[in-house]
Amino acid sequence: MAPSKLNSIGDASVSGSQPENGLVDFNSEKAVQELLQQTPVQGIDDHLIEFSEALRTVAKALRRVSEGKASAQAEAAEWKRKYELERARSLQLERKELSSGEHNGDYSAENLTNEPMMCMEARKQSERCCGKHGIFSHEVLHNGEIGSDNEVVNNKFMRKASFKLSWWCKGEKSDQHKHDIVSFERGNITTAERSSKQISLQWESHPQTVLILTKPNSTSVRILCAEMVRWLREQKKMEIFVEPRVKVELMTESSYFDFVQTWKDDKETLLLHTNVDLVVTLGGDGTVLWGSILVQRASSSCNPFFFGFSGIYDSISYPAFFMSEQYRECLDSILRGPFSITLRHRLQCHVIRDTAKSEYESEGPILVLNEVTIDRGISSFLTNLECYCDSSFVTCVQGDGLILSTTSGSTAYSLAAGGSMVHPQVPGILFTPICPHSLSFRPLILPEHVTLRVQVPFNSRGHAWASFDGKDRKQLAPGDALVVSMAPCPVPTACQVDSTSDFLRSIHEGLHWNVRKTQSFDGPRDF
Repeated sequence: MAPSKLNSIGDASVSGSQPENGLVDFNSEKAVQELLQQTPVQGIDDHLIEFSEALRTVAKALRRVSEGKASAQAEAAEWKRKYELERARSLQLERKELSSGEHNGDYSAENLTNEPMMCMEARKQSERCCGKHGIFSHEVLHNGEIGSDNEVVNNKFMRKASFKLSWWCKGEKSDQHKHDIVSFERGNITTAERSSKQISLQWESHPQTVLILTKPNSTSVRILCAEMVRWLREQKKMEIFVEPRVKVELMTESSYFDFVQTWKDDKETLLLHTNVDLVVTLGGDGTVLWGSILVQRASSSCNPFFFGFSGIYDSISYPAFFMSEQYRECLDSILRGPFSITLRHRLQCHVIRDTAKSEYESEGPILVLNEVTIDRGISSFLTNLECYCDSSFVTCVQGDGLILSTTSGSTAYSLAAGGSMVHPQVPGILFTPICPHSLSFRPLILPEHVTLRVQVPFNSRGHAWASFDGKDRKQLAPGDALVVSMAPCPVPTACQVDSTSDFLRSIHEGLHWNVRKTQSFDGPRDF
């Protein structure tokens, strides 16, 4: 047998004995040694690595294309929905114009000439209603003259006390910045440009009616309430309203409290805001939030009958104005005036269902003092929420949920979820995710004038739930949306010192903010 060469994949050759049929004779020891000693195959591993990296690049590109396609489809669906809503609105306006034209005919020359005069009159009336400093006075009350339907109920109420508001700057002796804003004689309070300036309240007539709200199932609060009612009646000659539950408790204790007034049905509740000058809450945050809900039920306008969230239990969000043993001195200072107040902003929420024909078909408005929370409820899937700010896409929330909070509620649920603590008079809306499935999702603070829209997408794997100040939970199905904006009507609360001092005291005492052991002074020094 003559030696020959064996061709391999790597173009390597070995010498060995070859029989007549052309095959290598591996029985030859010399041929086996030559095969084992040949150079290993080069380039195969490198080609496989390059090929796998190319496959990964293609997979990433395909993933980006699919995500872009889904985003484009969602954006197209949103534009289609807006187009249909705008078209429906235009058709509705056209129908109204046609119906008005059939009833009234064409405008006459007299109507055309009177129209500019009507516009000028409306403009003058608007200028009379508006002020320059962000607090308006709208003449909507008429000293108890609500209407003939409520004459029986109005007979038991007194005329409301009037007051005036003024800007007040701490530490300034001059009256340069201490000027009157509006006198409350027949109007409401609303804010056009919210400011962090300290506001002082001075009664122009003595308050006559007070509403006392208490924490239920508390013996100490019940004893304090009875003592406070007796003191306000005998020393201050005031009319006192309490909840029906509290009236029963007082009458069980003594028939002396027969003068205490309450309400029997929702109709009388709706008239509370026309008579009550001051509200005193005996409790903590829960009692304050219940008072805010009662405000909403009683008045959809900006009537400020909720002056003085005063409490015996100190809290972080709403610091107590007085403790139980100091209520006489503190209430006497409020009734005399002047005293500092904090205008606490609220959020105005509307729920728009997928079946709604237009944006005007909504559930609401629902006013919240702390926060509105959108969570996944009992579902085990992540919440999928599309968020828009003034029609601009913000982000898609994937996590346990989302908190939209006021600055007053920044020390409540939002703080527990990682949000920042914000002074209650800073105008803004806190955008805080709950356990987001992303390391880069940080909370935001948005300006007060924006309108937020949180929508459950159609491809969501489950429903979402919205709760308003921890109550009135509503289910949000795919396609439903929650629209949130800043309410024009703040809730005024009394301050113990001033807004800033009360806020700093509450975070120091309630949260022990930045409390740490003082560093030792016996260490090395720079000098």
